[in-house]
Amino acid sequence: MDGKHLAFLSTRSFDPVYDEHVFDLAFVEGARPHLITLAATTPSPFGPQRHGRSFETPDREETPDSEGTPTTRIDLEGLADRIVPFPVEAARYSNLRAAKDGVLWLRHPVAGVLGASRATPDDPDPKSELERYDLAQQRVEHLAVDADHFEVSGDGKRVLLWTDGRLKVVPSDRRASNDDDSDSNITVDLSRVRQFIDPAAEWRQMFDENGRIMRDHFWRPDMSGVDWAGVLDRYRPVVDRCATHDDLVDLLWEVQGELGTSHAYVTPRGGFGGGPRQGLLGADISRHEDGSWRVDRILPSETSDPDARSPLAAPGVAVRPGDAILAVAGQPVDPVTGPGPLLIGTAGKPVELTISPSGGGDPRHAVVVPVADEEPLRYHAWVTDRRAYVHEKSGGRLGYLHVPDMQAPGWAQIHRDLRVEVAREGLVVDVRENRGGHTSQLVVEKLARRVVGWAVPRGMRAYSYPEDAPRGPVVAVANEFSGSDGDIVNAAIKALGLGPVVGTRTWGGVIGIDSRYRLVDGTLVTQPKYAFWLEGYEWGVENHGVDPDVEVVQRPQDYAAGRDAQLDEAIRLALESLETSPAKTPPALPTS
Repeated sequence: MDGKHLAFLSTRSFDPVYDEHVFDLAFVEGARPHLITLAATTPSPFGPQRHGRSFETPDREETPDSEGTPTTRIDLEGLADRIVPFPVEAARYSNLRAAKDGVLWLRHPVAGVLGASRATPDDPDPKSELERYDLAQQRVEHLAVDADHFEVSGDGKRVLLWTDGRLKVVPSDRRASNDDDSDSNITVDLSRVRQFIDPAAEWRQMFDENGRIMRDHFWRPDMSGVDWAGVLDRYRPVVDRCATHDDLVDLLWEVQGELGTSHAYVTPRGGFGGGPRQGLLGADISRHEDGSWRVDRILPSETSDPDARSPLAAPGVAVRPGDAILAVAGQPVDPVTGPGPLLIGTAGKPVELTISPSGGGDPRHAVVVPVADEEPLRYHAWVTDRRAYVHEKSGGRLGYLHVPDMQAPGWAQIHRDLRVEVAREGLVVDVRENRGGHTSQLVVEKLARRVVGWAVPRGMRAYSYPEDAPRGPVVAVANEFSGSDGDIVNAAIKALGLGPVVGTRTWGGVIGIDSRYRLVDGTLVTQPKYAFWLEGYEWGVENHGVDPDVEVVQRPQDYAAGRDAQLDEAIRLALESLETSPAKTPPALPTS
């Protein structure tokens, strides 16, 4: 800054917010910019100033000398006591930079990870804001409402700002003009930049860079005994034989695979393009003997998940199972190919269907908005079916939770059902097909709760203390697709003795990554860096997995017959446990 102060961001604001769904508190906005006065005699710029001197006026003894070198004094004694916060709200800040007569930072909105709190699923995410604190005027100024990143020029007078997909040069001490032709709002035309790339040379550099990054970050400095330099030397000649980028990606996969460790990924840039998507109706539709295409099943909407919207179940559509789809947007449905080809490019757009009711009568018209992805709908329907199955097989005594991953979606899914399902006598926790993540310890905290008391309010249902604690036995179900943090959660369940694990051995990959590095063309390469030691297995989960307490293999004939042998065994074990260890129940009120 000015040689007298040091500014920094610190997450030291502890102001918890109550959770809306469960009894919990979270520190959602804990950061604030702070400032240290380096010399003990330098007053805080936020406090009273001697003689009313403004912040930018230097002390006489700290005026640059004849050679232009400023004098900075640092008194280490009491340095920590001279930390003072900027008089701004605690929030989520990043990228603090010093600029002319002030300090700049990005202020980020508090937003859900899944985007489910937006007004509509199509609404944009809330934007980060570029703010400036004017140290002379002692006030916050808002420089840009849509800021992704910024850097300050060497003289502190200009800001290079990335906003709304454009690179701009704007002043650091005031809000830029809205006029794109203004001297205070200069757009850098990146389309004028021309790159001349030698793919072969670039790929050689990428190969070596990937090897260096892996060498420096792999979880074992000895590379698990692999001669890493030898591996690179052996594969390097193949780089010159790569004809396409896909060839290079395949080669890097082979190189990463020499380490025999999970989470060593190579992912080129890509994904869905910006073009129209196939429209889907959220239903099972089949061709019948009369040549018509009829609705066999309509997937129900999950109103707590904006992505699980069922087009045919929307208000006013009134399509029922058995109804035939005669036309899409006025075009007759082909009896061979069905409505699919007519729904190309309709995802997210209104389209008219001509429907023939199954009970007879005149055809009717309904306007629907097809979805681009049915997975959320089909997932929620699958969970609903499994939950109903457990309830039926157990006579309503057992609850059912499915945990699809150890990330924000899985955490949300648990809490959709947690309050109701843990209130039953026992609990089946299904972590099959768990994609992993990093929230397993939060899940284990929930499952490890034990009822030690009851709150019995007058006129209301009693609830356990602690809340949302299992009242009886817990049985976990796992399979070979329970991986990464899905491995870890099963190892933790066994180590803590929360209940048996039923199914098959898990995936066996627990060396974590942070996805920090990309190569020069944007290709993501990961380095297994975060090793995991687990009680009962030590380092042995990697490349082995977690063994179930009760092995049950789901055979092809079970899938074909619609049987879930693993879930059946989990239900049997939970009910068997209830015979010897009944669930805890609230006490009767005292009579005296």
